[in-house]
Amino acid sequence: MKTTLDRAGRTPALRTPGGFSVRVDARAFLVVVVLLVAAFAAGVVLIGTGDFPIPAADVVRTLFGGGSAGQEFIVRELRLPRLLVGLLVGASLGLGGALFQAIARNPLASPDVLGLGQGATAGALVMIVLFSGSAAQVALGALVGGLATGLAVYLLAWRRGVHGYRLVLVGIGVCAVVTALNGYLLTKADIVDAARAVVWMTGSLDGRGWEQVWPLLACCAVLVPPALGNARGLRTMEMGDDVSYALGVRVERVRLLMLLAAVLLTAAATAAAGPVGFVALTSPQLARRLTRSPGPNLTASMCMGATLLVVADLVSQRVFGAEQLPVGVVTGVLGGLYLLWLLVSERRAGRI
Repeated sequence: MKTTLDRAGRTPALRTPGGFSVRVDARAFLVVVVLLVAAFAAGVVLIGTGDFPIPAADVVRTLFGGGSAGQEFIVRELRLPRLLVGLLVGASLGLGGALFQAIARNPLASPDVLGLGQGATAGALVMIVLFSGSAAQVALGALVGGLATGLAVYLLAWRRGVHGYRLVLVGIGVCAVVTALNGYLLTKADIVDAARAVVWMTGSLDGRGWEQVWPLLACCAVLVPPALGNARGLRTMEMGDDVSYALGVRVERVRLLMLLAAVLLTAAATAAAGPVGFVALTSPQLARRLTRSPGPNLTASMCMGATLLVVADLVSQRVFGAEQLPVGVVTGVLGGLYLLWLLVSERRAGRI
């Protein structure tokens, strides 16, 4: 394998003997590595946090099969599934948000703004309020609600293609309608179902087990590779549809496939943990600011989302103790502050 240097002496491409080349951004690669290390470190501390605290060294030893029987049960059966759900949900939301923002070419385009989280919530509320569904049925309802909302936004925004700002505006309108529907469903619920619905709507990792890990892992395994494989097309599309067509990118096909992947990732994450707010909005923006790289930054956004959610869960347990907040509350507070800062920055730059 040969390394090709550019004029600045960097290593933008690695060439294999077969003639294939892979572009490598040294700073982006370093950011991804740092985020993965941070996610692992936060995960180890998170697993050791609880009513039965476990030192970090014992957590690592137990993960590799060297712990006692009690530690094995607590780590592998009780706390590790919660951590894995947090990592997968954060990665799914981070990637979904990056896809939406790349397609719309708008930093405000995210599942939170486009109403996909509210759509998934509507599907879950229908199962809770009208059918008193089980946890699996609620997750299925959330998945169907998210897909239906994404399809509605796409069809309403379509007019000889999907324009970025039109997609955002239609999404805001759909979000308002679905939010009103959710409020109506809550008023029709009895006190028990309403309390259960409100807990789910907050977004939480409490009580998550292996039954949430495997479906979410399967969804990521199917959707992440094609999303990453289309990163070049998404990067080209940032220059405009006409330029992309001239360079051989099948714009509408790529846009439709990536929108479908983003909707499925968001719906699956919401079905697993509830509507965790603002992770999809902030992760791509933070990743871009850290990597200082153009393009969608899909891998960095995934890692940023996973790290953000695990750190937020750790904060909710360590800072608030026995009265820990659901992780959705923590991400909502942090994400809301970031959104205000982003709006001010965009306005000063004259983009909104």
